[in-house]
Amino acid sequence: MSASSPTLLVTGASGHLGRRVVELLLESHRGPLIVTTREPSKLADLAARGVVVRKADFDDAASLDAAFAGAQRLLLISTDALDVPGRRITQHQNAVDAARRSGVRHIVYTSLTRPEPDSPVTIAKDHWATEQALEKSGLGFTVLRNNFYADLLLHSLPRAVATGQLIAATGTGATAFVTREDCARAAVAALVSAFDGKRTLDVTGPAAVSHEELARLVSKLTGRPVQYLAVDAASLTAGMVSHGLPAPLAEAIASFDVAVAEGRMDKPSPAVAELTGGAPASIASFLEKHREALQAAH
Repeated sequence: MSASSPTLLVTGASGHLGRRVVELLLESHRGPLIVTTREPSKLADLAARGVVVRKADFDDAASLDAAFAGAQRLLLISTDALDVPGRRITQHQNAVDAARRSGVRHIVYTSLTRPEPDSPVTIAKDHWATEQALEKSGLGFTVLRNNFYADLLLHSLPRAVATGQLIAATGTGATAFVTREDCARAAVAALVSAFDGKRTLDVTGPAAVSHEELARLVSKLTGRPVQYLAVDAASLTAGMVSHGLPAPLAEAIASFDVAVAEGRMDKPSPAVAELTGGAPASIASFLEKHREALQAAH
C-alpha cells in the first residue's frame, strides 16, 4: 500500500455484497478504508480490525456529509428500501449529493442490467434514476450493471428438485447469471482502480442459460428429474403469493422473468474478467459447488 493510496468507502457494509467487498479489500491489504451502515454495532468486528466504521442514514441527507468525509473513491451499494415507491431514488440522490459535497472523486454504483425506462423490472426505475443522478453529478463514476444473482437460485431450485417442476415466466429466454462473489470481485476492482472517468459495465456470468437448460442441469446434478414449466407472469405471481410471499415482492420477482423472456438479460459481458483478471464462475460450476443445497427441499 502506497502512502498516496486513496481513501476508499463502502456503503451498506453489513449487507451480503458489502461485507464480502470489505473482506476482499482487507485480504488484499487495501486502505485506508471507511465503511458505513445503519447499525455500526453490526460491524464491531471490522472496527476491531482497523476499519473506520460510521453510521449512515440515507434518509437523513444532512448526516451523510460526516459519514463520507475524507473518502476519495466510494462504492454506493443500492439500498434495500423497496417499501415506498421512490424512496430508494431519494436515498441514492442524497448519497450522490453528499459524495460531491464531501470531495469524493469517483463513485462505483451497483445497478441492474438494462434498467432503461422501458424495462419491465419493477425496481429498474430506481437504478435508472440513480444512473442519471451520477451523470448529472459532475463526478467520475463506474456503473456496474449486475445481472441476476446465481445465488438467488438457491431459494427456488430446491423446491423445483422436490416437486419435479421448475416454474418460471421466462419463456424461451436466457439469463447471464452472475455469482454474488463475482459481483464483489468486480466492485473491488472498480473501487481500487485508477480509472477516474465515466463508464457503464455489464457484470455477468460467462454464458446465458435458459430455464429449460437449468432444469436439465439440476436434474443431472441431483439425479432427480426436473421439468421446466413455463407460465405467464400473472400466474407466477399468484403462485408465489399463495405460498406466502408479499405481493410486491412476488411482482418484482415475476418482472425479472418478463425481462428474461423479452431477451433483456442474455448478453454475456467480459467485464468481470477485464476488471479482475479472473473469469467469472459458470452457472454449472456454481450449482455443482452448492449441490447439497439443491436437495434441501423446502
